Parts: sequence; structure tokens; C-alpha cells
Amino acid sequence: MELTLERPGDHLFVRSVSSEGILIADTLYPGPLIISASELLTDWEIGHPSDLSEPSLEPVFGLDPEIVLVGTGAEQVFPAPELMMCFYRRQVGVEFMNTRAACRTFNVLVSEHRRVVAALMPPGPRSPSGARVSP
Repeated sequence: MELTLERPGDHLFVRSVSSEGILIADTLYPGPLIISASELLTDWEIGHPSDLSEPSLEPVFGLDPEIVLVGTGAEQVFPAPELMMCFYRRQVGVEFMNTRAACRTFNVLVSEHRRVVAALMPPGPRSPSGARVSP
């Protein structure tokens, strides 16, 4: 799904999302990543939403967001209440949604000059059991 054709302003944005990965500028990223208006972290080692924890979110908080969008892959996965508390303690807004929705929302918020960070898990192919399948 193509999200935008041109770079809207002087910031990073998601160009498209597919089962192969997330296209940012002219590079396709098949793995999980963290993106803000000015930074892209591609070494985020999260394989599944159940892997999320406060320590795994430290790179996200290090980018000083006012709001965090967590893209949980092809399907929306809701977090445990304990995980939500780490956002509330830091007074950071958070939304968990499927990755395609998170990418669209990120592009809108970053174009509005909001301090948004998206932590994205690619919406890759799924097995019949729902687990992510390696391409």
C-alpha cells in the first residue's frame, strides 16, 4: 500500500507498507524499527508484540516523544496493563494499532510537527496459527 509519493517536508516518513516490510525513503526495511521525524533505528530486536517490555522500549523513550504509536504487525494487539503503565509514568501518550494504521497516523502527526515516535513491527506474512512467517 503506497502511503505517499513525495517527501512532505524536512522529516522522515513512511512511503509504503507491505508484507515485505516498511519502505522509508527508498529503502525497504523487513524487520522491526523505530522512527521519529529525524531518526531511524533499525536495530530494534522485537519479534512479536509479546516481546515488548519497558526495557525494550527504552530506545523509543530516548527520542523524547509526546506520543508513541506501536504498530503490532498485521493485526492490532493490545498490551498488558503493566506495559501501559510505563507510558503513563513518563506522561507519554500511546496508541497500539496494526502497523499499516500506525504508519498512516505517524505520517499525519509528523507532518503536523508533533513529537511522535512510531515503534513498528512489519505486517509480514502469517502462518495459519497467526505467527509471523519468515519470508
